[in-house]
Amino acid sequence: MTSRSASSASSAFSALAPYGWDEAWATAFAPYDAEGLLPGRVIRVDRGQCDVVTADGVLRADTAFVTPHDPLRVVCTGDWVAVEPAGDPRYVRTYLPRRTAFVRSTSSKRAEGQILAANVDHAIVAVSLAAELDLGRIERFLALAWESGAQPLVVLTKADLVPDPVTRAHLVQDVELSAPGVPVLAVSALDGDGLDILVATVSGGTSVLLGQSGAGKSTLANALLGADVMEVQATRDVDGKGRHTTTTRNLLALPGGGVLIDTPGLRGVGLWDAGGGVGQVFTEIEALAGQCRFHDCAHEAEPGCAVRSAVDSGELPARRLDSYRKLMRENQWIVAKTDARVRAELRREWKRRGAEGRAAMEAKRGHRR
Repeated sequence: MTSRSASSASSAFSALAPYGWDEAWATAFAPYDAEGLLPGRVIRVDRGQCDVVTADGVLRADTAFVTPHDPLRVVCTGDWVAVEPAGDPRYVRTYLPRRTAFVRSTSSKRAEGQILAANVDHAIVAVSLAAELDLGRIERFLALAWESGAQPLVVLTKADLVPDPVTRAHLVQDVELSAPGVPVLAVSALDGDGLDILVATVSGGTSVLLGQSGAGKSTLANALLGADVMEVQATRDVDGKGRHTTTTRNLLALPGGGVLIDTPGLRGVGLWDAGGGVGQVFTEIEALAGQCRFHDCAHEAEPGCAVRSAVDSGELPARRLDSYRKLMRENQWIVAKTDARVRAELRREWKRRGAEGRAAMEAKRGHRR
């Protein structure tokens, strides 16, 4: 390494370390460093351009060189990129291989994926206690979080609106039962209750803040940042919903260490090839399924179904099974839209079940005669 490149590497470490730069990223960037490109992390993307924090400060760069047809390979907030050192405009030449990626399906009928954030260590799912808990939606967020490769964390915001500790404990327990292996924390940004635990959790690595509009994400982000950086709007008392206050995904360094990516409120949270994530959300159902008589049991009316037996005995809530089926069906549909082999398998499965249903009806009619 020349003295110039050694100096450049040292400068990058000191400037970018607060944003997550480490030896592994430096090694991955080495070929681009040899070309004279600058390392940086994308802190915001909008309209084909992005803001990148580098050792030279925050630069505005064009992403025209990294605009493939695959929407999952576009530059996104959280990416580490190689940027031209000069030019008008400057260009992002490429991004480094992602360690993790939070992806959902778009609301369009084209079954496309949309990447929301990259290189995330913690996925914070913000859920407001100002409204009735929607456990099914929480499970959906967690499936995407697990699939991303990040560690999920559920934060129940606006805990000051539930002053009774017993009631609050019951709400936390309800979420814990729907989120095996996931920490659940009740937090009040107003009085600081639970905030110290959250700060300690996010102080290492990169965290992404997810949730619906009105979940209190911007207020929570301000509490973590120690300043009113994010705009906050009032939430409707009638249903706990709010308007979007964050319109783009922004990456911000936290004063206690770590970085936070705040995201707009998500109305639609469609799965995108998240079969593994769904399995982690419903670990108890996956374990029970291994005890079913048939390996391809649909947990509906098959004999020897351990999952149905658990529901009948009260060991497994029927709501959990319904949610599991719904998410698995949705995920299969998404995968089938993009994978011809999976489409063929689903067609065969539908035909098999249809034939079994017709045979059962015929047998029933014969028995009545």
